Amino acid sequence: MKILQVDFPSPGPFGAEMTEMMQGLAESIAKEPGLIWKLWTENAETGEAGGIYCFENLETLNAYKEMHAARLEKMGVRDLRFKIFDANVALSKIDRFPGL
Repeated sequence: MKILQVDFPSPGPFGAEMTEMMQGLAESIAKEPGLIWKLWTENAETGEAGGIYCFENLETLNAYKEMHAARLEKMGVRDLRFKIFDANVALSKIDRFPGL
């Protein structure tokens, strides 16, 4: 299980407006090979958005990362930041993480 953290500067929209605007993108992401779940992130105060993704393996994560970076850059998003982590499932279960 691999975790991908993505964030970038964003002027918005945020909240309900973001939900309405990005619903099609969310539906597309849900169909990506190897994706277990995604948590969408946003911070209107700091002007940031992104997500935390859980993938089955590094191969599907990297394939998604490359495709998504190109898609976001095509949408005008710049200064993308990516971090890849392993999930400690045993500790996460103790702390009631629902996605594992």
